Amino acid sequence: MELLQELLTEELKDLLHAENQLVKALPKMAKAAKDADLKTAFEDHLEQTKEHVERLKQAFEILGEKPKAKPCKGMAGLVEEGAEVITEGKEMEEAPADLALIGAAQRVEHYEIAAYGTARAIAEQMDRQDVVRLLSQTLAEEEKADQLLTKLAEPLLEEASHSGEQEEELEEEEV
Repeated sequence: MELLQELLTEELKDLLHAENQLVKALPKMAKAAKDADLKTAFEDHLEQTKEHVERLKQAFEILGEKPKAKPCKGMAGLVEEGAEVITEGKEMEEAPADLALIGAAQRVEHYEIAAYGTARAIAEQMDRQDVVRLLSQTLAEEEKADQLLTKLAEPLLEEASHSGEQEEELEEEEV
C-alpha cells in the first residue's frame, strides 16, 4: 500500500503543476479566442481549473501528504504549443485561428483525462473512495470540457469550409 500511496502522490504532484500551468495559460487562450462562445468556454474552464487545484490540495490533505507540485514537462510542452498556436493565429482568419486554439486545448484536455484516470485507478486500488470521489469529479469536468470544445468546433469548421469554397470560387472567376 505504501508503494501505491507514493505512486499516487507523484501523480498528484504532477497534476498540481499541470493545473497551475493552465491557470496561467487559459487567460491567454481566452484573450486569443475570436468566437464569443469559445472565449467564454476558456474563461469558465479557468474558474473550474482553479477548483481542480483546490481538489488536488484536498486529496493531498486526505492522504496526509504536503501539496507540493512536481514539474510537469508534458503540460509544459502542451502549453508551449498553445502559445505558438496563439502567435500563429494572429496571421490567420478567425475561424481557422479558433479551430487551432480548440485543437491545442483538446490536446491539453486529453492529457488531463489520461492523468486523472491514472490517479483515480491508483486511488481505487488503494480503496481510497474519498480521493476517488475528488478525482472522479475533476475527470468528469475535463471530459465535459473536451466535449464542449468538440461542439464549439462544429460551426467553426462549417465557417472555415465555406470560406475556403468562396476563395475557390473567386479564384475561378479570376481565371
